Amino acid sequence: MTKPRVNVAVGVVFNNAGQVLVAKRQAHQHQAACWEFPGGKIEANETVVDALKRELLEEVGIVVIHHEPWLVVEHDYEDKAVSLQVHKVHSFSGLALGCEGQEIQWLHPKQLLDLPLPKANEAIVQALSLTPT
Repeated sequence: MTKPRVNVAVGVVFNNAGQVLVAKRQAHQHQAACWEFPGGKIEANETVVDALKRELLEEVGIVVIHHEPWLVVEHDYEDKAVSLQVHKVHSFSGLALGCEGQEIQWLHPKQLLDLPLPKANEAIVQALSLTPT
């Protein structure tokens, strides 16, 4: 039996202080209580960029201005496989909020090492520690 595959647009959003935005997954979600980078499922009729912009507006209330493709992370969980299309977001408008009731915080990349993260997000944190913003 084949696992469902989920394609996800993910934003590593940087502020002017070099911190990145993370959000805490809610109790009813897969990987509950873990911290993750904002983003979400790419719908059948969307490009990665369209999904990234839609998800960041819906989840954290920001409008993406400048972004660049950065990584693709493939990960198999027991119940599904995910393909994370990761973009660095260097410029945005709006004030980041937990629009869906989730807790959010801005952290320096090294601080991410202390957070519980979904396994797929660990590759992003590892890459952040190796590359400049």
